[in-house]
Amino acid sequence: MSFRELHSGFFVMPNAWDAGSAVVLADAGFEAIATTSAGIAFSLGKGDHTLPDGAPALSRDDMFARVREITAATAVPVNGDLEDGYGASPEAVAETITLSREAGLAGGNIEDFNGRELYDVELAVERIVAAREAAGPDYVLTARTDGQLLKAPTSLADSIARANRFREAGADCLYVPGVNDLDSIRTLVREINGPLNVVLGLGTSTLTVGDLQATGATRVSLGGSIARAALGLVRRAAQELLTKGTIDFAARQIPQAELNQLFARHPAG
Repeated sequence: MSFRELHSGFFVMPNAWDAGSAVVLADAGFEAIATTSAGIAFSLGKGDHTLPDGAPALSRDDMFARVREITAATAVPVNGDLEDGYGASPEAVAETITLSREAGLAGGNIEDFNGRELYDVELAVERIVAAREAAGPDYVLTARTDGQLLKAPTSLADSIARANRFREAGADCLYVPGVNDLDSIRTLVREINGPLNVVLGLGTSTLTVGDLQATGATRVSLGGSIARAALGLVRRAAQELLTKGTIDFAARQIPQAELNQLFARHPAG
């Protein structure tokens, strides 16, 4: 089934940050996977999204180098976390979409947030129009509006209005991260005129895939949750080794022979 066809039903799309994680996720049986800008940035020792002043950001070149490794490692469709398109202008967004297609992505997200504030809604719409023109007919374009992630969140009505403007501008799927209660998610599903992506794992949400499927959402992604959990394991392993001198953390590792067989079946690049 093509990536576009998946959006006519319901599916879960976990996020990989390198070729190895992509292979493991695809081998588990998911029909599509996504990249995570957070996971890729963290794996390179950099931050993501709302960075402290002076903190280094991940460049578009570095991001796409990793994206190409991920798409080469698996045969399932890959959706790209393309942040704000790596530039404010519609032309920059169009160039990023073109590069994402060349990197093998089946779709990608464009945010309306520049790391400090939301783009003016009219400019944000122009950016989606440009992305749609560059995307071509088969590419699944997701428009993401980040108002609910701001320190002072915008109203849910504002996020819905932006999402509907982006849908009219050509977005195939809409995404409003930061909404973690079922009533609000149902409101999004009801009032947004297109397929909705919901991220599972932001904040302290206890929602399940079944909860989200019952709302009528189309797509569930994980963002950087798996990558953050993996780094959490690294920290706990380091603390155990330093304080106790034990390696209980190793009990749940995947055996090397099993990984060797897995990667032999899915050679990267």
